[in-house]
Amino acid sequence: MNRREALKTSFPASVAAVSVLLHGVVPGERRESGGTTSAANTLYVHPVDGIDTNPGTLDRPLRTLGEAARRVNRDEGSEAMTILLSEGVHVVNHTIELKPERRSFSKTARLSVRAQLLPGDRGWDISRMPTLIHSMPLSPTWNGRPDPLGGAANGLLIETSHVSVQGLRILGLPLVETPRAGLKRRLYAIARLQQQLEDLEVTQCLFAGNEVVAPIHVAVIAHGTKVNVHHCVFFGDIKDAVVYWTPDSTGHSMRNCFFHGMYGSTVWTSAVANDFDYRNNVVDGANYVWIYQSGTSSQADAAGGRAQLTAPEITHRYKVLDSWFSNNRRLAGTGTGARIEYAEINPSFLQMERTKVTEQPVAIGKDPTKWDYLHPVAGSEAANTGAGLFLKNPLPEQARNEENPAWDKRNGVGL
Repeated sequence: MNRREALKTSFPASVAAVSVLLHGVVPGERRESGGTTSAANTLYVHPVDGIDTNPGTLDRPLRTLGEAARRVNRDEGSEAMTILLSEGVHVVNHTIELKPERRSFSKTARLSVRAQLLPGDRGWDISRMPTLIHSMPLSPTWNGRPDPLGGAANGLLIETSHVSVQGLRILGLPLVETPRAGLKRRLYAIARLQQQLEDLEVTQCLFAGNEVVAPIHVAVIAHGTKVNVHHCVFFGDIKDAVVYWTPDSTGHSMRNCFFHGMYGSTVWTSAVANDFDYRNNVVDGANYVWIYQSGTSSQADAAGGRAQLTAPEITHRYKVLDSWFSNNRRLAGTGTGARIEYAEINPSFLQMERTKVTEQPVAIGKDPTKWDYLHPVAGSEAANTGAGLFLKNPLPEQARNEENPAWDKRNGVGL
């Protein structure tokens, strides 16, 4: 097999098919909003066959996500752009900052960082997810201020609005989080630190941490509005899965996610607005399901201070719909700062509807050849919530691995 043939096995042969999967349009097709998408707006990244001096086309891809981000940042215009990652291991050895200064995106003309194949596509399996492994040194500063806890690192730093991150497997940073008392060395895998930004979508991503090999301190931490995390799996040694960080910010959601083993919490809300859309999530084996932080405490954290750990005045209440909480130590707590400084509080601010709370752990699929690997076992009550990587219910393996027009139509493959 020559190099061109090898690339075509790692990337879709048709750029048009890629654009349909991403945007529902073919290259050059005009959107109702007036924007267009084209092959010229797609940057392909292949960690083995790519070269960072290449143009980033299908046949001549880039090698690194960092170079793709640099090209986005210097680009101009208002069209959608896509960074398309092949399967394989992508080493993140410095913070990948997405901060275009001469272009803008919109809800319908987005910046997308996504996998070649997505969960549910024919031919997908978990081994084909682009895998981001972090290897950068820790910075002595974080969020623009000196870090007193031993150093921190951002993985993907998003400094623009209207961004989607889709279909990636994101691992931690090889370090010991607490090498000495009082220290907390940490990785923030996806971060957005500007309060004026809006519209961040993280979907169909698998975040996996390991206490010894590669812990993740926070998988997603975001200021601003409209942070939509859905159809993701958070598995293993992750302190906090998602932090919604701006008080009274609106438009947030967490839907169809599976959380297993968080040693901090699965969701941290810094007094975000009551319109928070929380539904169809499964939380298993967490220290806390939910951390409620007051707006005052959140602002103190963001400014580099430490708010006093006291029971907050409950000013916001949230609906918890069609979810499953199992084998968790506590339902609700309050907290502050990077250390695990939590205290249990009354969970009455959570208005649970059609949500089950049980002491029995969720049965988890452990066979990597099956679609329910690292998901609630197929057919279980927890699985029926729809939590996990798949936007639609997967077909059985025998149907998924055959030519199946119904599967294609269901998932937009080859249209």
